[in-house]
Amino acid sequence: MQDFQLVAHRGYPNRFPDNSLMGIQAALNAGAEFLEIDVQLSTSGTPWLFHDETLDRVCGREGRLVDLDDREISQLRASEAARFGDQFAEERIASLVDVARELSVRPNVFTFVEIKPVAVEAFGAEQVVDAVAGCLQDLMGQITIISFSIDCLRAVSERTPHSYGLILESWGQVETDLTRVGGSIVFCNHEKLPSASQIDLDMQLAVYEVIDPELAMELGRRGAHFVETFAYPEMSAALGR
Repeated sequence: MQDFQLVAHRGYPNRFPDNSLMGIQAALNAGAEFLEIDVQLSTSGTPWLFHDETLDRVCGREGRLVDLDDREISQLRASEAARFGDQFAEERIASLVDVARELSVRPNVFTFVEIKPVAVEAFGAEQVVDAVAGCLQDLMGQITIISFSIDCLRAVSERTPHSYGLILESWGQVETDLTRVGGSIVFCNHEKLPSASQIDLDMQLAVYEVIDPELAMELGRRGAHFVETFAYPEMSAALGR
C-alpha cells in the first residue's frame, strides 16, 4: 500500500466554513501537515481564499468575488448560513496574506494553493500568478501551486520558483495536457480515476474528495500519495494517524 498523506481540503469544512481562517487553524491544530486552499483575486489585485465562482453559498448574496474590490470583500462574511446558521456570522473571508502569516509560524505544514480558473479568466494568468507568488515569497519549500488552468501553470513555471501541478478535468488529460504542462504532482477526483487497479504515474498523485477511511486506504493501495478530505480530524483518528 502507498504510504499516503492526508490533506486538509479547504481547512476543515466538515465543521467550519470552507477556506475560512478558523477552519484552517482548526485542521492544523488537529495535526494536519498538508493543507489545500483555493485562491481568487479581487479587482484591487489582492488574493483572497474562495472556492465558488459565485458568492451565494458562502456569503448569502449574489455576485462574484472577482468583481469586487478589497473594501467590498472585507465587508462580506464567510458564514455559510445555510449550513451553520449564525454560528460563524462574523467570520470574514480570509486573505492569502492572512494564511501566509499563519503558515510562517508552522514550517512543518505544506500547502497546495489552488488558483481558480475564474480569476485567470478575469485578470489573466500573469497578473494572478504574480499576486499569489508575492504573498508566498517567504514560504519557499512549503508551497505547490495547482490549477485546472494550463495557462496559469505555465505562468507559474515561468515566473515563480514554486513547484506546480495540474488538476484534471478528466483522466484523458494524462496523455495530452499533462504531457505538455509537466509539474511535480497531478490532482484528480477519485471518481474519475481509471479502472485499472494500480495507477502508475511519473509524478505524485493526489485524489479528492474522500471522507471514508476505507476508501482512503483503497486509494493508497492503488497509488495515491495524497488524499484530500473535508474532515481531517475524523479521518486521521479513523486511520490511526
